[in-house]
Amino acid sequence: EKMEKLWGGRFKKSINKEMEEFISSLSFDKKLIKHDLLGSIVHTQMLEKCKIITKEEKDKIVEGLKQILKEVQENKLEIATGEAEDIHSWVENKLKEKIGTVAGKLHIARSRNDQIALDERMYLKEKVSKIQDLLKDLQKSLLSSAQKNLGIIMPGYTHLQHAQPLLFSHHLMAYFYMFERDKGRMQDLYKRIDVLPLGSAALTGTSFPIDREFVASQLGFKQISENSLDAVSDRDFILEFLSTSAILMMHLSRLGEELVLWSSQEFSFI
Repeated sequence: EKMEKLWGGRFKKSINKEMEEFISSLSFDKKLIKHDLLGSIVHTQMLEKCKIITKEEKDKIVEGLKQILKEVQENKLEIATGEAEDIHSWVENKLKEKIGTVAGKLHIARSRNDQIALDERMYLKEKVSKIQDLLKDLQKSLLSSAQKNLGIIMPGYTHLQHAQPLLFSHHLMAYFYMFERDKGRMQDLYKRIDVLPLGSAALTGTSFPIDREFVASQLGFKQISENSLDAVSDRDFILEFLSTSAILMMHLSRLGEELVLWSSQEFSFI
């Protein structure tokens, strides 16, 4: 049975199946399930803190969301493509199955517009932090190899022709500094990702007396968006991440290609 759509109140018939598949993003945004649930839990806690919902309603909603998160993490609950239009609809409908109509109050003072912006930012914050940690580990390996091979001389190449002698450690440290710049770009990008959009609602904010500072604190955001229209439409940070990642991948590709060459019979460095 298909789940209800958040926007389907005026529809008397089901939409065309091909159109339904075309507008569904669940196959992609199901990756955001953890962040969607964690954001929803804090949003619910804020609604109760601001006396927009009762403590009993808050407890019921939060417990239901935590159950869904646990079941997803334990692979007891599958997110099937075509089951809902997007991850937000899927969560709200699953919650309704567990706790009844009170699940609808989760949507108070919030829109899928600021919700998806929140999920994407939480997801990228986690990934950027992980990439930075991996880059640090890679740099440590390069530094260790360079220190173990101090004084080893190798040919420096231009167009695969011997050009000038250089130290192997010097060659490895070139990559250390490439990755240092990559790490710096990720760190700088993180500042622009680390902005809470929740509270912007569809595009003009909400009339409910919400507490965005509380949500930002609970979800670990250092900044709060200042313009609601910009907050729900901004995807600059994703483009920046793609650009930064492309430069990083170029550096990794250079290192990988050198390892391939050095492993060949013609070079026999490795």
